[in-house]
Amino acid sequence: MSTFSRFASWAKSPAAREYFFSTHFWGPVANWGLPLAALADLRKDEEIISGTMTATMVVYSTTFSRFAWRVNPRNYLLLACHATNAVTQSVQALRFSNYWYLGGREGRLAEKASLGADAANAGK
Repeated sequence: MSTFSRFASWAKSPAAREYFFSTHFWGPVANWGLPLAALADLRKDEEIISGTMTATMVVYSTTFSRFAWRVNPRNYLLLACHATNAVTQSVQALRFSNYWYLGGREGRLAEKASLGADAANAGK
């Protein structure tokens, strides 16, 4: 029996209906907004990253990843959601630290100043 036919027969079963109409499915689906927003924010300027909120989201997602693993039955959809969010928020935390504490901001300001000086000299 192929994987698709096994899934199709399972999808018609009462167990599938019970799963798709439970909080074990809809809770994680609704919660996917957090990691999707974090993924979208990876392209935004580091200036707008909130260090406090990012650190809070890392702790929250890490904590609830463990919960999704420990709950019985294991909720793999919730685990994937929180693990994705923990990783993306960690990347945001690295971007924040680099920008504010490791010279990223100064480098960007120097680059803008140099571009401004070049533009002013080109106009003369």
